[in-house]
Amino acid sequence: MELSLQPNSLFQLLAKTILRIISWKLDVTLPSAQKYVLVGAPHTSNLDFFYTFLMAHASGIHLHWIGKDSLFRWPFGGLMRWLGGIPVNRRSSNNFVQQIVDFYNQSDRLIIAIAPEGTRGKADYWKTGFYYIALGARVPIALGFIDYGERVVGIGPCLYPSGDIQSDFVRLNEFYGGVTGRHPEKQGEIRIK
Repeated sequence: MELSLQPNSLFQLLAKTILRIISWKLDVTLPSAQKYVLVGAPHTSNLDFFYTFLMAHASGIHLHWIGKDSLFRWPFGGLMRWLGGIPVNRRSSNNFVQQIVDFYNQSDRLIIAIAPEGTRGKADYWKTGFYYIALGARVPIALGFIDYGERVVGIGPCLYPSGDIQSDFVRLNEFYGGVTGRHPEKQGEIRIK
């Protein structure tokens, strides 16, 4: 993770300038925690990565994301790590959630962005890995959003997972209920399987 792109004042100024030029607003409430899971929703377009990247740098956030380990092979492996990618072996006998919990437990500071829809297409439900990662690592879930309707990208309040996933998903639904993705018809319900 040492190779990842670190935020600095030049990138921060550039990201803020780009957002202003393209008429997007930044609305970020930074969590006080040094480690948290950043939910990215809704996820309906490849452009979501671009806006998330701008939001992170404009806010001075050192953001990571998760990708299957095959993305990190030559010739693009170095670039993927530099962009904040963390390779995960999905073929391993260790489960995905535990692998990421271990990353959190080994780090003093760590922010990982996860799109719980798991696809840019319409999902019938949210995958719950992000929730169990936060619960297992004892870190909050920051509610990141990209609202194409209002042209706002940012981070809202934090949700501290209670262990009652049904109740916590009601709160997630309340927050994301008015957020519009680039392709609203691809937005799925915020519910568990």
